[in-house]
Amino acid sequence: MKSLLFLVLISVSWAEPHPGNSSLEHERIVHIQENGPRLLVVAEQAKIFSHRSGNVTLPCKFYHEHTSAAGSGTHKIRIKWTKLTYDYLKEVDVFVAMGHHRKSYGGYQGRVSLRESSENDASLVITNLRLEDYGRYKCEVIEGLEDDTAVVTLNLEGVVFPYSPRLGRYNLNFHEAQQACAEQDSVIASFDQLYDAWRAGLDWCNAGWLSDGSVQYPITKPREPCGGKNTVPGVRNYGFWDKDKSRYDVFCFTSNFNGRFYYLIHPTKLTYDEAVQACLKDGSRIAKVGQIFAAWKLLGYDRCDAGWLADGSVRYPISRPRKRCSPSEAAVRFVGFPDKKHKLYGVYCFRAYN
Repeated sequence: MKSLLFLVLISVSWAEPHPGNSSLEHERIVHIQENGPRLLVVAEQAKIFSHRSGNVTLPCKFYHEHTSAAGSGTHKIRIKWTKLTYDYLKEVDVFVAMGHHRKSYGGYQGRVSLRESSENDASLVITNLRLEDYGRYKCEVIEGLEDDTAVVTLNLEGVVFPYSPRLGRYNLNFHEAQQACAEQDSVIASFDQLYDAWRAGLDWCNAGWLSDGSVQYPITKPREPCGGKNTVPGVRNYGFWDKDKSRYDVFCFTSNFNGRFYYLIHPTKLTYDEAVQACLKDGSRIAKVGQIFAAWKLLGYDRCDAGWLADGSVRYPISRPRKRCSPSEAAVRFVGFPDKKHKLYGVYCFRAYN
């Protein structure tokens, strides 16, 4: 017992506060808060807006709370940018910098760098933006044992559209839904993108996959087959489903394009194969569904002629509703998936700019 008491007294004497401080706990608090500068990371803007193919800077700067200096000079500063998933549980590496060393990852290679307009500037520059760049990014600055983070959201100007394949309604599992969007010059939409589209007036009764694996649909005009006519408008949520076995439609997101979308003036109507060849002969390719939606929503494209698209569907974009051309609303009108070999229509083409 005496030996144990002796050891306790030694431990207390080693941890005793400096003269003038009355308690051990107070000494520890003062040490953490005031013994040296505390690292702070700040994003001057929480949201940044841009568009596909553009360049953008995600703002991030770091400071020390009790000094005006960017760094203490004792440790090298490490800057790391990651992209957050919808639930914040997983992070995708984007860019890391420490001293003269720089490394970018995955699809960001060759497209990301630090702005470095000042000693404390950790802002990330992304060039040639892609649809999949949309989302939340975390800026983390580490100096010795100190670190802090800030989050910036990158929004892209674009349009959300519902999509189902020739097979019909509710025929896509999650992975097939991702592929279907990619084939139509788009990506699977996020909840935030669908919510913004709903606020802008999107009304669609069929449930579709979103990028977080949930199944939802937007209703602006409640009615009996779509959740009930006495319900309030909103984005209806079916919850999360098995990505391999469950089958629904999908909501895709696309943005502006670097090219020309147009209706091909041709002396005759065409079968699907003839339409494909006609676009090729004109130096273009048959347009995709995402391209007709982008041209309609972002460029105000308006044409009352139904035309073939790459997936075998026939559609036409109306920005100015009028008699015989979507009199009640501006929309991309869907004719269907006609017989490719026997039905005759015009064609929409797309010519990419180099």
